[in-house]
Amino acid sequence: MKIKAGMILMVAWWQSILAMLGSLYFSQVLRLPPCVLCWYQRIAMYPLVVILGVGLYLKDKRVVYYAAPLAIFGWLVAMYHNLLYYKFLPESIIPCKLGVSCTTKLIEWAGFITIPLLSLAGFSVILGCLWLVGRKRD
Repeated sequence: MKIKAGMILMVAWWQSILAMLGSLYFSQVLRLPPCVLCWYQRIAMYPLVVILGVGLYLKDKRVVYYAAPLAIFGWLVAMYHNLLYYKFLPESIIPCKLGVSCTTKLIEWAGFITIPLLSLAGFSVILGCLWLVGRKRD
């Protein structure tokens, strides 16, 4: 069974919407303040909602070239955030000097699901979808 590129792109678009709404829920409803690294991840994720949505609407497989740089940047920041959060990197290199610390445990579902992990998973899903769409283009 072949999956069309449009369906894969739709998964990426819905993932970006879910991530955006989730981050807004955490900050606006639960009143959890975002750290500096969370802001950078939001800066990468929020435009993906529009970019992937327009690419999906226009059925433009080239949207991979527009969305991938933001998704890669967001993934790298999310990975760095997780490495700090789970203490794989020393706290001395934490960029969060003002406001909320990037290693503050605000939520922890099922003992391991955290906000940084949710962000990394979201960017990973989007990058995986973009990679699949890019392969279908060739």
